[in-house]
Amino acid sequence: MSDRPEPRIQVELAVRVWGMGKDGRPFFQQAEARNISSEGALLSSLEQQLTAGDTIAVQYGDKKARFRVVWVIDGGATHKIQAGVQLLSDQQIPWRQELTALPAGSAAVPVSPNKRKFPRLKIQIPIELADEHGGGRMKTNATDMSGRGCYVETLLPAPRGTLLTATFWVSSEKVTSIAVVRTSDSGVGMGIEFIGLDEQGQQRLQGSLEKMVPGITGLGSRKP
Repeated sequence: MSDRPEPRIQVELAVRVWGMGKDGRPFFQQAEARNISSEGALLSSLEQQLTAGDTIAVQYGDKKARFRVVWVIDGGATHKIQAGVQLLSDQQIPWRQELTALPAGSAAVPVSPNKRKFPRLKIQIPIELADEHGGGRMKTNATDMSGRGCYVETLLPAPRGTLLTATFWVSSEKVTSIAVVRTSDSGVGMGIEFIGLDEQGQQRLQGSLEKMVPGITGLGSRKP
């Protein structure tokens, strides 16, 4: 399973960032966008203190867009403040050209040659993860969900291939499944696949998820 429509690329893009500071005054500064994807990036070299949930604007070249801050950490003297940001749903990613033409020497997570059986949905659901032995529990948020899997926001993602037990609620139904980590993005999150759900279980989960998104009907019933 691939959890993004385009690869995540390790680059260093000079960007401009601005928004409203905690003191009620606007701020504007230069920064770097790293680990970019079609849905967000890791921003580093920030001097302005941000908080998860803040909305900021990021400009690359002549293109700009608004992002939601997902997490913030102190990267020390080298990277200063670092923040994981996610593109708002009504915005266009500023670095789309960089995603279609990889720079020399860049590293990317390849896209799976197989198309997704179920479309990903832009919803956020609390999820609890535990390792295969029932320990190491983590409570966080799942995003970009489908009947096949989801992306999990975490600063400390598990390595690829790790087996986990995923537990979450969709409406009034509790879902528990063995999951395997398919993508692992340090400091950002990980993509997991629900390998404990059979075909019927995946179809049922997809249908329940689609009911949570206005205007979406019947996608999960499509044939692969």
